[in-house]
Amino acid sequence: MTWITTIPYAAADEHLLKLYNRIKGPSGNVDNIMLVHSLRPHTMEGHLALYKRVLHHSANTVTKWFLEAIGVYTSLLNNCEYCVEHHFAGMARLLDDSSRAESVRTALETDRLVGVFSPKECAALEYVRRLTKSPASLSRQNVDALRDAGWGDGEILEINQVVAYFAYANRTVLGLGVTTEGDILGLSPGDSSDPDSWQHT
Repeated sequence: MTWITTIPYAAADEHLLKLYNRIKGPSGNVDNIMLVHSLRPHTMEGHLALYKRVLHHSANTVTKWFLEAIGVYTSLLNNCEYCVEHHFAGMARLLDDSSRAESVRTALETDRLVGVFSPKECAALEYVRRLTKSPASLSRQNVDALRDAGWGDGEILEINQVVAYFAYANRTVLGLGVTTEGDILGLSPGDSSDPDSWQHT
């Protein structure tokens, strides 16, 4: 499951148990990416707060499925299978179209984006690729290109923050050997209107 010790639900102290109860899925499971924080619960709280606000907040205006697609793409570029599988499942659930979901995944895996994504979405994914693979190469012109494609500055910030979050999540997973063993793929916080509601459904 991970390369470091984790504290199971049954052995959690009061504070950790409270966190587990806030994030557990419908069958009581806690995703391994959260379990890996169990020796330092304050980092779990920070991770969850960032995750919920970046990907699952009602003030976001970029469609949630596309934010998830950005997460999948970032994770593919970082070779983080854990996050690819979790967030592809979440994206597919949001799309509610298995054929469309598979075409999106194939496009992201092969970098053949045109025809599957709109020109506006392709511009965003080009920014995602550059920010993930060569962040120091970015300039004002890259943001101008997003504006020219039709993205507003708030949406550009959302796109940027999803890539930044997944850089963190991917490195948490890859650096600590987190696997999907025992996880239920595709669960996510359901209540976007409450940033402090972390229950996964």
